[in-house]
Amino acid sequence: MKAPKEVATYCPRCRAHRAHAISLYKAGKRRALAKGERHHEREKKGYGGQKYSLQREFSKTTKKQTLKIKCKTCGYIRHKEGIRLKKLVIE
Repeated sequence: MKAPKEVATYCPRCRAHRAHAISLYKAGKRRALAKGERHHEREKKGYGGQKYSLQREFSKTTKKQTLKIKCKTCGYIRHKEGIRLKKLVIE
């Protein structure tokens, strides 16, 4: 799918339609010392096997791509719900 680099859409902070820059959202690096990560490691240790099932093979052929929309006036960033597509080209 082709998406424009810039689009005019509603900005909740400006409370008006403004020009927004579009980019692809990328998840940050996971923190090993976060509470959930520590809890997961603790659950995996010892006897009793894996707490959460490991996904052996993917049933889906695509991933949901989330768009990051940044207002060019105030710099407010929000995410647009993920769209399932093979390839996203921002032009």
